[in-house]
Amino acid sequence: MSFTTRFAPSPTGHLHVGHAFSAWTAFQAACEADGRFLLRLEDIDTVRCKPEFEQVILDDLIWLGLDWEEPVRRQSEHFDDYARVLERLRALGVVCRCFKTRREIMEDIARAPHGVGEVYRGPVEPMSADEEAERVAAGHPFAWRLSLDRCRDTLGARYDAMRFVEDGKGERVADPEPLGDVILARKDVGTSYHIAVVHDDASQRISHVIRGEDLAEMTPLHVLLQTLLDLPTPVYRHHRLLLDENGERFAKRNQSVTLKSLREHGVTPAELRARFSG
Repeated sequence: MSFTTRFAPSPTGHLHVGHAFSAWTAFQAACEADGRFLLRLEDIDTVRCKPEFEQVILDDLIWLGLDWEEPVRRQSEHFDDYARVLERLRALGVVCRCFKTRREIMEDIARAPHGVGEVYRGPVEPMSADEEAERVAAGHPFAWRLSLDRCRDTLGARYDAMRFVEDGKGERVADPEPLGDVILARKDVGTSYHIAVVHDDASQRISHVIRGEDLAEMTPLHVLLQTLLDLPTPVYRHHRLLLDENGERFAKRNQSVTLKSLREHGVTPAELRARFSG
């Protein structure tokens, strides 16, 4: 597989300096490897994602000096693909409906032997098939959760053997246990970031996932999904995060550091890129 990477923003607001650093890091890696650079719009949140944000993202990236292969992949055009992934996981028996509210889940965590602050690992006693059918028929809201216990039973020895390569650091154990039983879809939104990103990385033949270190903790979960679905595992590279003058991560809510604002105030792409090597 040739070197292929991507930048995958969500059009829920304007890009900020941290996004620019991530995009430029991936783009430069592709250039240095004489590889491919793709742009993907992660717009499965149909409420918060807006067309006007999408257009500004494209303008920002062109201004920054990036170019990418067409067409741009928009996740909102592929909900059927993600539904099929969820069906495969259901067929494997590794996901289950969860009807609990957030408050009920927090109460379950607090009652568990491992104490407050740990992750949710599913109900102590599974819901009966009859009760589940009754709740579904009554239209109760629910989420599809990935059960780590069921994953371990399904994969057997492969579960503990899961590994991935962190670029420049070598092989790492992929241990999803610290994340608990995560939500993979909801009744009203049939997918999640986890399903969509794993499916799309495989579909687009991404060889290297280059993203911020804030997403590093999700990598074992993505490797687990890749293992369950018999998908290839890319090489991962988690870069440092740029921080503002207060030592905090850049955020979309801070309009002063958006690329749109910087462009409007006369900052040049070269001046911005100079900050990336600091």
